[in-house]
Amino acid sequence: MPSNPVLTLAIFCKVVDNYGDIGICWRLARQLWNEHGVQVTLWVDDLGSFRRICPAVDPAADAQQVEGVQVRHWRDQEGSFTPEDLSDIVIEFFAVDPPPGYVAAMAQRTPRPVWFNLEGLTAEEWVEGCHRLPSMHPRLKLTKHFFFPGFTARTGGLLHEAGLDEQRLAFQADRAAMAGFLARFGVGADEMDALKVSLFCYPHAPVAALLRAWSEGGRPVSCLVPEGVAAEAIGAFLGTEARAGASAIRGALTVHVLPFVPQPDYDRLLWACDLNFVRGEDSFVRAQWAGRPFVWHIYPQEENLHHKKLRAFLGRYAHAENEGLAALSRFALGWNGAIDIDSWPLAWQDLQAALPGIVIRAEEWRREVLAHGDLTTNLLEFAHALRLAAENPV
Repeated sequence: MPSNPVLTLAIFCKVVDNYGDIGICWRLARQLWNEHGVQVTLWVDDLGSFRRICPAVDPAADAQQVEGVQVRHWRDQEGSFTPEDLSDIVIEFFAVDPPPGYVAAMAQRTPRPVWFNLEGLTAEEWVEGCHRLPSMHPRLKLTKHFFFPGFTARTGGLLHEAGLDEQRLAFQADRAAMAGFLARFGVGADEMDALKVSLFCYPHAPVAALLRAWSEGGRPVSCLVPEGVAAEAIGAFLGTEARAGASAIRGALTVHVLPFVPQPDYDRLLWACDLNFVRGEDSFVRAQWAGRPFVWHIYPQEENLHHKKLRAFLGRYAHAENEGLAALSRFALGWNGAIDIDSWPLAWQDLQAALPGIVIRAEEWRREVLAHGDLTTNLLEFAHALRLAAENPV
């Protein structure tokens, strides 16, 4: 446990993408406290969703301490605050607006808090020119800086805790540990040699077509899907409601419905599977640290802007002249509706054949991204530079 923490930080998070937004903010808050000794106040509007990934959260509490983090229920934009109520650093996640009274108190505080807008993750090149840019408040003497996570040295990097790689490698090297972990979800010892796939996607993914390809394929597949994900397609496969604990076998495919699990267990799920379907941002980043092939289902946007973001990422991740990576790109684009897939069984065969080569690329990519540092450390270093500049103006 860190001793004598002095730096304070507030994070304002509104749960928009079900669990992804709070997942990112919760990982950030824990890392700030556990590794840097920063006292964090996490303001969250939807404690019910928060509880699904952190069972210790009490949805009825206005204020509570969870794993060293002060969690506050952000009910509305009302309320008055004094400068003494504020933190040294204020982070609004993905352009949410803190309460006006909180912002007004920020302008009255000496020294004024360092204020960040922590943006969403994208591989597009334009973020390198916007990362760390200042934005003056239209009325108050406050400056907010944009901080972009990303994949290059000119961005803020990705969330990555100290010791994560060592934990992963030890777990993946221990077949008994993986078998024991998966047994909690009904995966039998006879399934350990099957292709194990985790499935986390948005409702519009072509899940039914993929389930058919798996069930009619020549290799056994064990699919582990959280409760509530692709509920219609999974329910149709099961022949019953897709509740946690339900399972069924059709042809070569076995499906297990999982409860939502705390974040450390979700990481282990990704580590234990041979292929991970992930969505949004939080699980997308965690899949990159798992050292396994993954298929990203990106959050849909108007005018198909998400397809541009997907292509930008694939352009970085699968840029090599490698037929296996080309198969991954085609499958991911089809999975997201950016191209038409004439035959899902053939697309799946191509991807399945490419998996060994994609594992090699996954490890290369992990090293490339980590070379730029982790987001939490990079953010604190920039905040420190801004605080020093404010104390010693030129």
